[in-house]
Amino acid sequence: MIQIISKPLITEKAMSKTDKGQYVFEVNPAANKVQIKSALELMFEVNIVSIRTATTKGKYKRRITKRGLMEGRTNLKKKAYITLKPGQEIELVTGSNQGND
Repeated sequence: MIQIISKPLITEKAMSKTDKGQYVFEVNPAANKVQIKSALELMFEVNIVSIRTATTKGKYKRRITKRGLMEGRTNLKKKAYITLKPGQEIELVTGSNQGND
């Protein structure tokens, strides 16, 4: 079985959507919406209303080093935007301000 959910995305844009019950997760590029929905419902025990996915291609990168020109690509990424039923939420960040006196 493939690992479906990689991590939640904690960016400013993603966190602004949590007021509306929407969350963003980075998922395996081979996973489909049915697999993503079942994995998230099992993991967080919530009811998901809708899922939208977005796939981003890897960027072409090159840099000059002492050994010469190095070229390559970054990995393909897939994001899942999920919407929960009203009144439900996922606790993503816990204890973020502890120890910052």
